[in-house]
Amino acid sequence: MQYYQILGYSETKAGALQILAKYNDNPIDLSSMKLTFEDIYNRWAEEKYPTISASNVNGYKASFALCEKIAQKPFKDIKLDDLQRVVDTCGKNYPTLRKLLVLFHQIYEYALKHELTTKDYSAFVDILKYKDRNPNKADRNRFTKDEIDKIWSMKDDKYYQIVLMLIYNGVKISELLDLKKENVHLDEQYFDVIDSKTDNGIRKVPIADKMLPFYKTWFDDGIASDYLLHRL
Repeated sequence: MQYYQILGYSETKAGALQILAKYNDNPIDLSSMKLTFEDIYNRWAEEKYPTISASNVNGYKASFALCEKIAQKPFKDIKLDDLQRVVDTCGKNYPTLRKLLVLFHQIYEYALKHELTTKDYSAFVDILKYKDRNPNKADRNRFTKDEIDKIWSMKDDKYYQIVLMLIYNGVKISELLDLKKENVHLDEQYFDVIDSKTDNGIRKVPIADKMLPFYKTWFDDGIASDYLLHRL
């Protein structure tokens, strides 16, 4: 028995011949034409996830969760309008849409590399119109010199020391709270941030001379804790 694969449909013979000619110019594995968006994502994830941090994996998984409407659609049938519709209807803010777009780019890069598609529709997805949509953005005001001087006047209070440590080292609150003693190097005057949402966030942070006594006080206060900052 002979089996056939369907390349496409056309109402006319001329249109059918065009489909065949297009395939002959750019032949791809016909079995791949059945692969869904989720199938391609899973293949990409199998290669990508072992090479990146857990926080980055979670970010990509959250982005893929927004693609529910196209997850089971054959990848070959997905066009720009489908990707744009995911962006337009998910209701997410601009930072989240940027992560979603990165996922689109990654999946299409994988598909092109493995000859699972001939066109990168992700290159045309528009998120710039949502650039001002960031309801979670907080208004941040810098400490004034007078405010910093006032905090310094209370430096003997260990909790005010934390505020000064944050001001002078420029790390996120979560990064300082999650800092373990094993990653603090007092003699060399730096500490390691070992967990971050981005690879660039993993870094060595110098400890300013005027901050070093505070780090030593927290490190050597005799309280049994794996973390530099702990409950008193």
